[in-house]
Amino acid sequence: MKKICVIGSLNMDLVVKVHTMPKGGQTLIGQNFKEVPGGKGANQAVAMARLNGNVSMIGKVGNDGFGQTLINALKNDNVNTDYIKVEEGPSGVALITVDKNAENCIVVAPGANFKLTKDDIDKNIEAIINSDIVVVQLETPIDTVKYALKKAKELGKYTILNPAPAVKLEDELIQNIDLLTPNETELEIISGVEVKCEEDIQKAAQKMIEKGVKELIVTLGSKGSLYINKEKSIFKDVYKVQAVDTTAAGDSYTGALAVAFANGKDVEQAMDFASKVGALSVMKEGAQSSLPTLKEVESFRG
Repeated sequence: MKKICVIGSLNMDLVVKVHTMPKGGQTLIGQNFKEVPGGKGANQAVAMARLNGNVSMIGKVGNDGFGQTLINALKNDNVNTDYIKVEEGPSGVALITVDKNAENCIVVAPGANFKLTKDDIDKNIEAIINSDIVVVQLETPIDTVKYALKKAKELGKYTILNPAPAVKLEDELIQNIDLLTPNETELEIISGVEVKCEEDIQKAAQKMIEKGVKELIVTLGSKGSLYINKEKSIFKDVYKVQAVDTTAAGDSYTGALAVAFANGKDVEQAMDFASKVGALSVMKEGAQSSLPTLKEVESFRG
């Protein structure tokens, strides 16, 4: 199996369930509250590890009460945490509200995640050197993401960017992406193309390909997912399940793709595997707490 390096965020998710989302100025009584280890980078690393992926992570936590808890959560799932450093100040925190329809609203206070620098990439370059696939997101500084992708490509690694939370990306960053995994909203933001239908998705994807992205897998929520490269596109339907909480569904999907590619699967096999993982993740509450094991995926019939 190929090795994977995740470069990204670690957050403590503070999750409250509500009947409906609050409106501006409104106070609601929540139904329950949980503290769950999260952060897009950490979620994807845990998703990979539970699927028997060989994964290391580069990131930062604060020296507060959450920091060591976040590191321990990764260790418990056999993620290599040697390249996660403790920084003075608070760890990242995500405030998550989940309604009765399993939809969520998230506000992130980045904390130590925004102290991840180019120098940290250089100091931990061993993790990239020893990997085959490098996965990044956008919950750490853009300059650091751009530098990490550049170094990964210089070292001949296959790079995956999950562009969340979505922002406009420089061409210099885009040209170092092998696989881009946005949802429809993220694709619209990063491409500048309004996305209302599949034709728009194709147009936006081709714009990203013209800028240097090799291939995209666009997640379409309950409508499935769409693979696009210069020559072709492949659609994959979802597995129908009763969703409880969609937190980390996208992270589970990206993590599963990386593991599938690490195991030599082709695109269609990887998308099917990731669809199963995503379906299983929305059937449980929380971020890392919802991520399935390989055994659960193999026994899932959908």
